[in-house]
Amino acid sequence: MDRIILGNTGIEVTKLCFGALPLGPLQKNISVEEGGEIIANALRRGINFIDTAQIYRTYPHIKAALDKVDFRPVIATKSMAESYEDMERAIHEALEGLSLDYIDIFHLHAAKADTDIFEKRKGAFQCLLDYKKEGIIKAVGISTHSVDVVELAARREDVDVIFPLINKAGRGIVKGTLEDMERAIELCHENNKGVYLMKVLGGGTVIEDYQSCMDYAMNLSGDNAIAIGMVSNEEVDYNIRYFDGERDLEGIVNIRSKKVVKVSEISCVGCGTCTDICHSEAISINEKQKALIDTSKCIQCGYCISACPQFSIRIV
Repeated sequence: MDRIILGNTGIEVTKLCFGALPLGPLQKNISVEEGGEIIANALRRGINFIDTAQIYRTYPHIKAALDKVDFRPVIATKSMAESYEDMERAIHEALEGLSLDYIDIFHLHAAKADTDIFEKRKGAFQCLLDYKKEGIIKAVGISTHSVDVVELAARREDVDVIFPLINKAGRGIVKGTLEDMERAIELCHENNKGVYLMKVLGGGTVIEDYQSCMDYAMNLSGDNAIAIGMVSNEEVDYNIRYFDGERDLEGIVNIRSKKVVKVSEISCVGCGTCTDICHSEAISINEKQKALIDTSKCIQCGYCISACPQFSIRIV
């Protein structure tokens, strides 16, 4: 499988990154044992790059996989922490949860954030920089759906890696158009930032058009890795075969059954917490004071599930 170096970091990764979000309780809720074996299978098959986050709650799955293989993959994680102290706790949670002595890439988890992100979360970002100086973090990055934030990060010398959202349909992009995000990613490469892409299949919502979506992502400017969420060995096999050059593959639509995000009207109290956290502006409160999800905008990230205090939202 092809590998790239992420910008100026010296970190070498496979172009296919294992996205760990769908394994965890926000989506498929696969057991630690089963999830660990799926990740371990991906590692044995040649993938050396895993993306996760504090909110995904998949550290146990990754730790189970690491116990099954004889090499250490590159691991990227992220946290929504705002203060220095909370980010410090997040770093130690990752180190302890994964039984590692350093993290390769640690991002500000800033999907919906605006360009004041580095000021609003100054303490958290400084914590990442301090831990990088100590060698406990190898590269500092930002994960975002925003064109404006990608452009800002591309120009900052203290950001090493950028994890932007992009897909052929433009689904989930904020503060700009698909073409704007393409130019922002190009700017990242002009400034020697490491780039890997998220949601190239729209969180699975455009998986029926797998090949053209993947071809689009593969042909973007620069040398980008691509994170794809996987929840089965069949998906691992399919994606690896594509990244190894096979085309005209059949079966990906059948492998991943169609899922939708739904709200229980019985338990929903219309508090609006989900609308605040939704990065895609896909949730509104209707006249019945219940959350309503626009499936044409939803990218099935599952963040609303973790935010709902009534446990009213599920992917079904």
